[in-house]
Amino acid sequence: MSYRTVDTGTGTPQAGIVVLDGESLPVADVVRLARGTARPVPGTEAMKRVEQSWDAARELAASGRVYGRSTGVGANRNESVPSGAAADHGLRLLRSHAGAIGDPLPGHEVRAMLAVRANQLLAGGAGLRPTVVTALCEALESGAHPVVNEFGSVGTGDIAALAQMGLALAGEHPWQGGRPPTALRLDNNDALALISSNALTLGQAALALDELRSLVDATQVVAALSLLAVDGSFEAYAEPVHAARPHPGSYAVAARSRRLLGAPERPTPPLGRIQDPYGFRCVPQIHGPAQDAADLLERTIAVEINAAAENPLIHAEDMAAYHHGGFYMAQLALALDHFRLALTQTARLSTSRLSELNEPGFTRLRPFLADGEAASSGVMILEYAAGAALGELSALSAPASLGHAVLSRGVEEQASFASLAARQALRAGRAYRYVVGCELVASVRALRQRELRIDPDLPVGRAFALADEVLNPDLADRPLTDDVETAAALLDRFNDL
Repeated sequence: MSYRTVDTGTGTPQAGIVVLDGESLPVADVVRLARGTARPVPGTEAMKRVEQSWDAARELAASGRVYGRSTGVGANRNESVPSGAAADHGLRLLRSHAGAIGDPLPGHEVRAMLAVRANQLLAGGAGLRPTVVTALCEALESGAHPVVNEFGSVGTGDIAALAQMGLALAGEHPWQGGRPPTALRLDNNDALALISSNALTLGQAALALDELRSLVDATQVVAALSLLAVDGSFEAYAEPVHAARPHPGSYAVAARSRRLLGAPERPTPPLGRIQDPYGFRCVPQIHGPAQDAADLLERTIAVEINAAAENPLIHAEDMAAYHHGGFYMAQLALALDHFRLALTQTARLSTSRLSELNEPGFTRLRPFLADGEAASSGVMILEYAAGAALGELSALSAPASLGHAVLSRGVEEQASFASLAARQALRAGRAYRYVVGCELVASVRALRQRELRIDPDLPVGRAFALADEVLNPDLADRPLTDDVETAAALLDRFNDL
């Protein structure tokens, strides 16, 4: 099996191509590969590392005891594998570990796993045959992905999912999507090296971060619309306030809020209310930590997707196999937990603003932004709907890292549950969208009723124009389900404002 490579020293790669070099793959490129908007090409130097690692691994396994190659795994680590049974041992290991359960995962999540695993192998520490890398790249280019089920990892290696991938590469497990790569002959030098990774968890974390970071950014735009709808003060975003307490995220959020609203660095104190409720006044203090948490999560994922974390690490230069615990994903689990908790804080703030939009004291309109009919309910139900979605989001924010497991006859006596943390992050996006979608429906309704004119050249003005174009202007009491669905989908268009 042959596959083109790219010399990473010759300049910038073509648009639409992601060079996998095992060292510098950005998180955003994992998302592009998962969604099929880019195709992968292995770097030339990276493929040389893979070849050197493969040669070293075979020599080490032939001359001594190397975990998973010449021995069993887990509690069977002390059992030697006879050289005559080596080839069968590799396939038996894949077959026995390909026991993931639950629903098949969506294709883009599995493709994210393929992209991460290919790049990790190119870091040169797995000791795996180079044709595995080319096969993974061929699958990504054609849009093929193996069937992978959702449950099987506790955050110490996605061994069940990756064993399913390994069997698919060997021709023993089904593919979906595009044309699969030619089946490979895998043996004891391939099996554990292939599955000793958290590539599925990392791919899912990358996808979740991409969506949720964008939603948090869009929420700041919605908050700006709501601020205008209640004649809110710009004072809380003043540059001196955030220079005096210079947390990076909060400072950046305040600066962006000023840009969205066209506010000066030193806003004039408003007439009327001396200060606004927390929903408006504390946006930088609550969105800032979410931005910081997203940055931390991105850095953590970036380290892992470019890491040779396989156990054992095959170090070709030392001609050594180092046995270690680099597969343990505590940092990722904690970063994911941190981000989800910070995310939930921003959603709670959105429900606070929604409540304030229903108050005549803030909008100078009827309660619940109702029409002129007696006892009309207006958008009253949105508080309940948003509260229900927030409850779901809060449940998904429970720290996965509090989980515990003792496995394989007690020799693996701890678990990070990063895998659960990543699934929770993926599921959080839907509930979060609905919370903020409810606020957007109410804020646009209030702005329309007050006939406030927003400068169309400002980012917040462009956001209002987008929303005004697609949201139903009818004020009569009616079901608001479609309005919220439309608003939730519209959030994706606020990212570039």
